[in-house]
Amino acid sequence: MNELIKELNSFLANLCVFYRKLQNYHWNIIGKDFFILHAKLEEYYDDVNSQIDEIAEHILTLGKQPLGTMKDYLEIATIQEAKNEKIEDKEVFSKIIADYEFLLQTATSIKEIAEEKKSVATSSLIDAYILDYSKKLWMLKQSN
Repeated sequence: MNELIKELNSFLANLCVFYRKLQNYHWNIIGKDFFILHAKLEEYYDDVNSQIDEIAEHILTLGKQPLGTMKDYLEIATIQEAKNEKIEDKEVFSKIIADYEFLLQTATSIKEIAEEKKSVATSSLIDAYILDYSKKLWMLKQSN
């Protein structure tokens, strides 16, 4: 179970960094697709915010403690923060595609561990993320 909690906390850390990154892009995006992407990025970070809460609460339901500070998140997150500067819409596409691909790989790995540990609730929760990330990636790649 400790391996599963470690992976869930790592996932939580990456989601928290990704949330800030999406919000940073929302504030700093420039380019001809500004209006469309500005709104879409807000939708994405709202979705990620809900996932952050779900994962943290799920860790609590498993009787463990979720990470809760930016310091903790930044120490273990693989997703890198965005720079606080203007960014072109095309660059945003490529960066968030890479991050969603990473999150999909992570979710798939967590599902495998959950099934191995017979944590049905975790496996079931992660299914929704796998579907969500897969659909978002398909849509983003159609626009890129």
